[in-house]
Amino acid sequence: MVSIIVPCYNEQEALPLFYKEASAVLQTLEGGYEMVFVNDGSSDRTLEILRDLAGQDEHVLYLSFSRNFGKESAMYAGFCNVHGDYVAVMDADLQHPPALLPEMLNILESGEYDSVAARRTSRTGESPVRSWFSRKFYKIINKISDADLVDGVTDFRLMKRSMVEAIVAMDEYNRFSKGIFGWIGFRTYFLPYENVERVAGTTKWNFWKLFKYAVDGIVNFSQVPLSLASWFGIFMTFFAFVMIVFIVVRKLLFGDPVAGWASLICVIIFVGGIQLFCLGIIGQYIAKIYMETKGRPHYILAESNIQNVRPVR
Repeated sequence: MVSIIVPCYNEQEALPLFYKEASAVLQTLEGGYEMVFVNDGSSDRTLEILRDLAGQDEHVLYLSFSRNFGKESAMYAGFCNVHGDYVAVMDADLQHPPALLPEMLNILESGEYDSVAARRTSRTGESPVRSWFSRKFYKIINKISDADLVDGVTDFRLMKRSMVEAIVAMDEYNRFSKGIFGWIGFRTYFLPYENVERVAGTTKWNFWKLFKYAVDGIVNFSQVPLSLASWFGIFMTFFAFVMIVFIVVRKLLFGDPVAGWASLICVIIFVGGIQLFCLGIIGQYIAKIYMETKGRPHYILAESNIQNVRPVR
């Protein structure tokens, strides 16, 4: 059985098109299938469309949140409530082509791999600035963390049940699925494909949201920023000690008074800026700890047509 998880946030234009294309592909596969749509607090007709699709097709299941909790929570809800032996994550905008599913399934059934991840070979439609930052993010996070992220890899992947259970077992509140996929290991085949633009609607990921997502990924999977703050402190302490010795020696040997309040102010501002920067890094980690210790649920379910929904921690 094949299950696909489809996070949805204001996708009323794309949903009918996605359902039509995905259904056509899934019906060609051997065995059963299900489509688990997760409505992430949409403000348009997304939920209404999902109700209609579920009434017409028994293969359509849906979960609807009480508000917008984010794509990470939507994916986690899907992982917790699918029933298939193979599980895929896909976007509703058809940027993840359903036509790739048969090939991905054949690769998994060969027994050599545990998951197949779709990897974009181009960034057609993206601005040069966004593409440059994306490439740099992958280079940085791979150098400073345990997560193994491949440039161009999307959330679109097909996994065996064993890998899905490993993902569900990691029930941390602050989630970064790209990092989780890499951290848990398993043998992954990277399937190249040409980038596809949205079939309808507009993207929900602007530059600022992507930047915050990148920061979350680094903080969630690396302690290097904390080490960086420590090294900044050691360097500035050493630098200040050297300058004190220099000033004292110059005063004793040459009787030259320390001149210039402007340079002193600049140094104070510079050191203060570094201190605030380091405190900001520490604050990010403290905020993550704070949210984890609260023990709040990943999402609140308002409606579903799934029987025996898995309880949220």
